[in-house]
Amino acid sequence: MKLKNLFFIVFLITICSLSCRPDETDINQIPPRDRTEQQITDNDSIIGYLQTHYYNSALFENGGNYSISDIVISELPTDENGNYQDLPNPEENTLLIDDVETLTTNFEDADYEFYILRINQGGGETPNFTDNVKIRYSGNLLDEVVFDTNVNADDPLDMTAVIRGWVQVIPTFSAAESGPFINDDGTLAYDNYGLGVMFIPSGLAYFNQGRTGIPAYSNLIFKFELYDTSVFDHDGDGVLSHLEDLNDNMNVFDDDTDGDLAPNYFDNDDDGDGVFSIFEDIDGDGDPSNDDTNGDGIPNYLDPESTESNLDDDDA
Repeated sequence: MKLKNLFFIVFLITICSLSCRPDETDINQIPPRDRTEQQITDNDSIIGYLQTHYYNSALFENGGNYSISDIVISELPTDENGNYQDLPNPEENTLLIDDVETLTTNFEDADYEFYILRINQGGGETPNFTDNVKIRYSGNLLDEVVFDTNVNADDPLDMTAVIRGWVQVIPTFSAAESGPFINDDGTLAYDNYGLGVMFIPSGLAYFNQGRTGIPAYSNLIFKFELYDTSVFDHDGDGVLSHLEDLNDNMNVFDDDTDGDLAPNYFDNDDDGDGVFSIFEDIDGDGDPSNDDTNGDGIPNYLDPESTESNLDDDDA
């Protein structure tokens, strides 16, 4: 086995144990259910939650920099028989079902609906699904039990190591317009950052794989503040990782041009021709993807028939 293959397998095991998040790696896996059937059940549960919970919408009407702790989601009051009552203080509060956006995706051959409460879009760069992001978040179940919060939002989070729901949601927001600034207490602050809440079904989360505090088939809610994003080239081959998603399915793990078990985004020789992809940048512009020496429509770094290198003989 090539060394890079072994390294990738170790890397894959590591990131699969992380996801977003919690940091605990305990996995309680039970036999998987039919994804389409489970999505119907999950969606009914999420819709029921959105119809019976509201948030303090008036607080955010005039803009400003708010935090996830400012987003207060409450359940509608009930009468003595457990029947839900009218929305209290409608001039200050809004039912979630009235303000969320509905998005759809296909994942693992099943169609999914998921929901976003977009409180602030953010004024900066929009992340790619493989970027490193600086983000503050808090995650809870539909019963309001909090299972995870991150301690330090200044530590970059690799988007290739998060659950599918994050891959779908975070790139629809933008990072901060400016910052960071240093507060008097030494903490960092940002201006006009993405702020929202995502409501995702189990099929876009852990599905049948439980985590500490997260039972199998749990629908999840995440509040988040998106501060910063930076593009990432995981294998240092000169091709940014999001561009190595050749089939455009927002999944870099299933693109493996040379079939060596190392996906292109983590393979420094994508076509297996013995020439590192970064050295197949013939014109030296820092982008191997626009070099096609034999004119066959396939960039050199993906074409095993093209073995030209930008190194001279001594360097090679």
